[in-house]
Amino acid sequence: MKQVVVCSGGPSKEVVDFNQLSFHSDEAIFIGADRGALWLLEAGILPEVAIGDFDSLTLEEQNFMKKKIKKVIELQMDKDETDTHIAILTALDYKPDKVIVTGVTGGRLDHYEAALHDICRFQLENPTITFAIQNNQNIIQFLTSGTHTINFDSHYKYVSFFSFGEQVKNMKLQGFLYNVEEEYIQVGNAKFTSNELKSQTGTISFTAGICLMIRSSD
Repeated sequence: MKQVVVCSGGPSKEVVDFNQLSFHSDEAIFIGADRGALWLLEAGILPEVAIGDFDSLTLEEQNFMKKKIKKVIELQMDKDETDTHIAILTALDYKPDKVIVTGVTGGRLDHYEAALHDICRFQLENPTITFAIQNNQNIIQFLTSGTHTINFDSHYKYVSFFSFGEQVKNMKLQGFLYNVEEEYIQVGNAKFTSNELKSQTGTISFTAGICLMIRSSD
Protein backbone atom coordinates (compact mmCIF):
# COMPACT_ATOMS: atom_id res chain seq x y z
CA MET A 1 0.00 0.00 0.00
CA LYS A 2 1.42 3.37 -1.03
CA GLN A 3 0.84 6.03 1.62
CA VAL A 4 1.47 9.76 1.51
CA VAL A 5 1.58 11.93 4.62
CA VAL A 6 0.92 15.66 4.24
CA CYS A 7 2.17 17.63 7.24
CA SER A 8 0.72 21.13 7.45
CA GLY A 9 1.87 24.10 9.46
CA GLY A 10 -0.62 24.15 12.32
CA PRO A 11 0.51 23.99 15.96
CA SER A 12 3.27 21.39 16.42
CA LYS A 13 1.29 19.70 19.21
CA GLU A 14 -1.37 18.87 16.61
CA VAL A 15 1.09 16.95 14.42
CA VAL A 16 0.69 13.21 14.88
CA ASP A 17 3.48 11.25 16.53
CA PHE A 18 4.82 9.54 13.42
CA ASN A 19 5.81 6.50 15.49
CA GLN A 20 2.10 6.10 16.21
CA LEU A 21 1.19 5.54 12.56
CA SER A 22 0.36 2.02 11.44
CA PHE A 23 3.41 1.95 9.16
CA HIS A 24 7.09 2.85 9.41
CA SER A 25 8.13 6.28 8.14
CA ASP A 26 10.37 4.58 5.56
CA GLU A 27 7.24 3.12 3.97
CA ALA A 28 5.60 6.47 3.18
CA ILE A 29 6.15 9.61 1.15
CA PHE A 30 6.10 12.83 3.19
CA ILE A 31 5.09 16.26 1.92
CA GLY A 32 5.55 19.40 4.01
CA ALA A 33 3.02 22.20 3.55
CA ASP A 34 4.43 25.56 4.65
CA ARG A 35 5.73 25.27 8.26
CA GLY A 36 4.83 21.59 8.17
CA ALA A 37 8.10 21.04 6.29
CA LEU A 38 9.97 22.21 9.40
CA TRP A 39 7.85 19.99 11.66
CA LEU A 40 8.92 17.02 9.55
CA LEU A 41 12.59 17.97 9.66
CA GLU A 42 12.40 18.40 13.43
CA ALA A 43 10.94 14.88 13.65
CA GLY A 44 13.91 13.51 11.71
CA ILE A 45 11.92 12.99 8.51
CA LEU A 46 13.16 14.36 5.18
CA PRO A 47 10.16 15.41 3.05
CA GLU A 48 10.02 14.42 -0.59
CA VAL A 49 8.81 17.94 -1.31
CA ALA A 50 8.00 21.15 0.56
CA ILE A 51 5.24 23.32 -0.83
CA GLY A 52 3.72 26.64 0.20
CA ASP A 53 4.12 30.38 0.25
CA PHE A 54 6.16 29.95 3.47
CA ASP A 55 4.82 33.19 4.92
CA SER A 56 4.96 31.66 8.40
CA LEU A 57 8.72 31.01 8.18
CA THR A 58 11.49 33.46 8.92
CA LEU A 59 14.15 33.99 6.27
CA GLU A 60 16.55 31.92 8.38
CA GLU A 61 14.04 29.06 8.59
CA GLN A 62 13.43 29.20 4.85
CA ASN A 63 17.16 28.99 4.12
CA PHE A 64 17.52 26.05 6.51
CA MET A 65 14.61 24.25 4.84
CA LYS A 66 15.96 24.83 1.33
CA LYS A 67 19.36 23.41 2.30
CA LYS A 68 17.76 20.21 3.60
CA ILE A 69 14.94 19.55 1.11
CA LYS A 70 15.78 18.96 -2.54
CA LYS A 71 12.41 19.91 -4.00
CA VAL A 72 10.80 23.12 -2.76
CA ILE A 73 7.76 24.52 -4.57
CA GLU A 74 7.16 28.16 -3.69
CA LEU A 75 3.63 29.47 -4.15
CA GLN A 76 2.36 33.01 -4.38
CA MET A 77 0.78 34.39 -1.22
CA ASP A 78 -2.22 35.63 -3.21
CA LYS A 79 -4.00 32.44 -4.32
CA ASP A 80 -7.42 30.81 -4.22
CA GLU A 81 -6.42 27.57 -2.47
CA THR A 82 -4.61 26.90 0.80
CA ASP A 83 -1.10 25.46 0.96
CA THR A 84 -2.61 22.29 2.41
CA HIS A 85 -5.03 21.90 -0.50
CA ILE A 86 -2.22 22.21 -3.04
CA ALA A 87 -0.07 19.80 -1.01
CA ILE A 88 -2.87 17.21 -1.16
CA LEU A 89 -3.13 17.72 -4.92
CA THR A 90 0.62 17.08 -5.08
CA ALA A 91 0.14 13.91 -3.00
CA LEU A 92 -2.22 12.56 -5.66
CA ASP A 93 0.59 12.72 -8.22
CA TYR A 94 2.20 9.79 -6.37
CA LYS A 95 -0.85 7.56 -7.04
CA PRO A 96 -1.36 6.73 -3.35
CA ASP A 97 -3.72 4.24 -1.75
CA LYS A 98 -3.98 6.44 1.34
CA VAL A 99 -3.37 10.10 2.17
CA ILE A 100 -2.99 11.19 5.80
CA VAL A 101 -3.12 14.90 6.60
CA THR A 102 -1.77 16.12 9.93
CA GLY A 103 -1.05 19.51 11.47
CA VAL A 104 -4.42 20.98 10.48
CA THR A 105 -6.35 20.62 13.75
CA GLY A 106 -6.01 23.31 16.40
CA GLY A 107 -4.78 26.82 15.76
CA ARG A 108 -6.80 28.67 13.14
CA LEU A 109 -10.28 27.20 12.89
CA ASP A 110 -10.79 28.53 9.36
CA HIS A 111 -7.80 26.48 8.19
CA TYR A 112 -9.15 23.41 9.99
CA GLU A 113 -12.58 23.89 8.40
CA ALA A 114 -10.96 24.31 4.98
CA ALA A 115 -8.97 21.09 5.47
CA LEU A 116 -12.08 19.21 6.61
CA HIS A 117 -14.01 20.22 3.49
CA ASP A 118 -10.98 19.51 1.30
CA ILE A 119 -10.75 15.97 2.64
CA CYS A 120 -14.46 15.43 2.04
CA ARG A 121 -14.20 16.67 -1.54
CA PHE A 122 -11.08 14.66 -2.30
CA GLN A 123 -12.71 11.53 -0.86
CA LEU A 124 -15.81 11.96 -3.03
CA GLU A 125 -13.72 12.62 -6.14
CA ASN A 126 -11.26 9.76 -5.47
CA PRO A 127 -13.26 6.87 -3.98
CA THR A 128 -10.44 4.32 -4.39
CA ILE A 129 -8.12 6.37 -2.15
CA THR A 130 -8.55 6.64 1.63
CA PHE A 131 -8.17 10.16 3.02
CA ALA A 132 -7.82 10.95 6.73
CA ILE A 133 -7.00 13.80 9.07
CA GLN A 134 -4.99 12.55 12.04
CA ASN A 135 -3.48 13.89 15.24
CA ASN A 136 -2.47 12.09 18.43
CA GLN A 137 -6.04 11.89 19.70
CA ASN A 138 -8.26 11.63 16.62
CA ILE A 139 -8.63 10.21 13.12
CA ILE A 140 -11.25 11.85 10.90
CA GLN A 141 -12.55 10.16 7.74
CA PHE A 142 -15.48 10.51 5.36
CA LEU A 143 -17.44 7.43 4.33
CA THR A 144 -19.65 7.19 1.27
CA SER A 145 -22.66 4.90 0.85
CA GLY A 146 -21.91 1.18 0.91
CA THR A 147 -20.30 -1.17 3.42
CA HIS A 148 -17.09 -0.31 5.26
CA THR A 149 -15.00 -2.54 7.54
CA ILE A 150 -13.65 -0.85 10.68
CA ASN A 151 -10.60 -2.45 12.29
CA PHE A 152 -9.97 -2.29 16.02
CA ASP A 153 -7.33 0.20 17.15
CA SER A 154 -6.37 0.09 20.82
CA HIS A 155 -5.32 3.75 20.76
CA TYR A 156 -8.27 5.24 18.86
CA LYS A 157 -10.86 3.02 20.53
CA TYR A 158 -13.91 5.31 20.42
CA VAL A 159 -15.81 5.48 17.12
CA SER A 160 -18.40 8.17 16.38
CA PHE A 161 -20.58 8.75 13.34
CA PHE A 162 -22.18 11.99 12.11
CA SER A 163 -23.93 13.13 8.96
CA PHE A 164 -22.05 15.68 6.89
CA GLY A 165 -24.18 18.00 4.81
CA GLU A 166 -26.92 15.48 4.15
CA GLN A 167 -28.82 12.73 5.93
CA VAL A 168 -27.21 9.30 6.29
CA LYS A 169 -29.89 6.73 5.42
CA ASN A 170 -30.48 3.11 6.45
CA MET A 171 -27.36 2.84 8.59
CA LYS A 172 -26.46 -0.54 10.03
CA LEU A 173 -23.69 -1.15 12.59
CA GLN A 174 -22.39 -4.66 13.28
CA GLY A 175 -19.63 -5.75 15.65
CA PHE A 176 -19.99 -2.69 17.87
CA LEU A 177 -20.89 -2.31 21.52
CA TYR A 178 -24.06 -0.60 20.30
CA ASN A 179 -25.31 -2.14 17.06
CA VAL A 180 -28.14 -0.55 15.08
CA GLU A 181 -30.40 -1.51 12.18
CA GLU A 182 -31.98 0.78 9.58
CA GLU A 183 -31.08 3.96 11.44
CA TYR A 184 -30.91 7.48 10.05
CA ILE A 185 -28.40 10.15 11.03
CA GLN A 186 -30.03 13.53 10.66
CA VAL A 187 -27.95 16.65 10.13
CA GLY A 188 -27.14 17.98 13.60
CA ASN A 189 -27.75 14.63 15.32
CA ALA A 190 -25.06 13.50 17.79
CA LYS A 191 -26.58 10.31 19.23
CA PHE A 192 -24.05 8.03 17.51
CA THR A 193 -21.11 9.38 19.51
CA SER A 194 -18.54 7.27 21.42
CA ASN A 195 -19.34 3.77 20.24
CA GLU A 196 -16.73 0.99 20.51
CA LEU A 197 -15.85 -2.17 18.63
CA LYS A 198 -16.55 -5.43 20.48
CA SER A 199 -14.00 -7.46 18.50
CA GLN A 200 -11.21 -6.97 15.98
CA THR A 201 -13.52 -5.78 13.20
CA GLY A 202 -16.93 -4.24 12.72
CA THR A 203 -18.90 -2.89 9.78
CA ILE A 204 -20.96 0.16 8.97
CA SER A 205 -23.25 0.20 5.96
CA PHE A 206 -25.71 2.79 4.66
CA THR A 207 -27.52 3.50 1.41
CA ALA A 208 -27.20 7.27 1.00
CA GLY A 209 -25.50 10.33 2.44
CA ILE A 210 -22.01 11.25 3.62
CA CYS A 211 -20.88 9.91 7.00
CA LEU A 212 -18.21 11.68 9.03
CA MET A 213 -16.41 9.08 11.16
CA ILE A 214 -14.20 10.18 14.05
CA ARG A 215 -12.02 7.69 15.91
CA SER A 216 -10.75 9.07 19.22
CA SER A 217 -8.79 8.34 22.36
CA ASP A 218 -9.06 9.84 25.85
